[in-house]
Amino acid sequence: MATPTRIQVTPEMHGEYSVSHLTDVSAKATSDILQENHEKHDIVFNDFGLHNHIVHHILTVFALGASPDILRKRYVRNAEYQRPPASVDSEIVQRLHDPSFFVENLNKYKYYPSYRTLFEKDISEKGYAYVFNEYIFKDDERANIMFGVLHPLIHLGYGTEFQQPAIVAEALGQTAIHSPWLDKFFPAVNEAAKHDQIPSKPLVTILDDILADKELSAAAQWDDKDLTRDGVFARAWDSMIKYASHWRVDTNKLEEATAEIANAADFFFMHSVNSSIAISSLMNQPWISPLNKSKMLEYKGRLDLLQYASRGCPNLLIEEVSSYVPKKKEASGWDAIFERVNQIDDDGHAAKLVRALAHGQKISAPWEKSEAFKIKDKMWLQLGNMAIDSVEDTDTRWVRHAGFDKAWESFGDRTIAKP
Repeated sequence: MATPTRIQVTPEMHGEYSVSHLTDVSAKATSDILQENHEKHDIVFNDFGLHNHIVHHILTVFALGASPDILRKRYVRNAEYQRPPASVDSEIVQRLHDPSFFVENLNKYKYYPSYRTLFEKDISEKGYAYVFNEYIFKDDERANIMFGVLHPLIHLGYGTEFQQPAIVAEALGQTAIHSPWLDKFFPAVNEAAKHDQIPSKPLVTILDDILADKELSAAAQWDDKDLTRDGVFARAWDSMIKYASHWRVDTNKLEEATAEIANAADFFFMHSVNSSIAISSLMNQPWISPLNKSKMLEYKGRLDLLQYASRGCPNLLIEEVSSYVPKKKEASGWDAIFERVNQIDDDGHAAKLVRALAHGQKISAPWEKSEAFKIKDKMWLQLGNMAIDSVEDTDTRWVRHAGFDKAWESFGDRTIAKP
């Protein structure tokens, strides 16, 4: 049985998307690996805050049918560079029940084990549904620690997807050590949305609006130390707030908005796509109120829009998706893609990407006739082939900041096309 300190995965815990042949032996291997990671490794592996992705990676390849041998190989490869967690200070854990002390020590990596232990204890006593609502949505100074941080959101999604209280505790602990770098952005957008006189727009329409805005689309510059803070916020704050406020979610359209985020995320960047499956998991939790679900969807969509603007606003070349020819036609179906990605020796981003794409196809299907859903039917499989082909054929697997020509220099045959 899974507990706040013990990870226990079964084949029935298949998450939002999985293959049909999950096995007991792979579930046990997954449980053993993640328990070892839980006990031996920190949530970040250096002082720059780079994340331990082992939970995401192992649960993803498990859901995609990986054998115990593949699971162990993927773990050993990524355990090499992890660091041990700091020790838990029982006095600190006790003091974290004081809201002022809790807030005072946010964004301090050394306190991750203490925050995690606090959440483990609270989950043990009250369940993770109560704890999540208490720390994320309660109207006090501790609230909203989750919003604006994609990695903890992804981590939390895996915890709820696979019904693992210990992973939920890890995710909440992870949120507590992240910088509140968007603490002014979201309140400003919320305030602007209250006074917005136009109806909510589809995400893809807002993308087009951002791309057409000469000030905002050029705000982030390649040499900026931080593309969001020094680019978008410094040079086009008002415009970014305006466009982000155009995305609003009615509580009667939660399912459609969830699918729209997954569909439009394919125009943004990898983490936006990968986190879309976490959003689906959270939307399926009955203990999150419709109002809070709406709030999460609004924050996720607005964050995706900000990420698009900060990465140089790459053109949305949908014809390149529809016309793509897979490099391995004999291994271009979803099952074959899953088998191929399970063999990729990375930190899990490739596997998360193709799983999120397959999931996006499933949840987008009911709304494919809508103009707000640009990715339709077989285009999802095309994207899956583009993803697996691209990570198999080069050592440089990811294009970082894709709206800038310099981001494509190492790929030789690719340049961006601005209007």
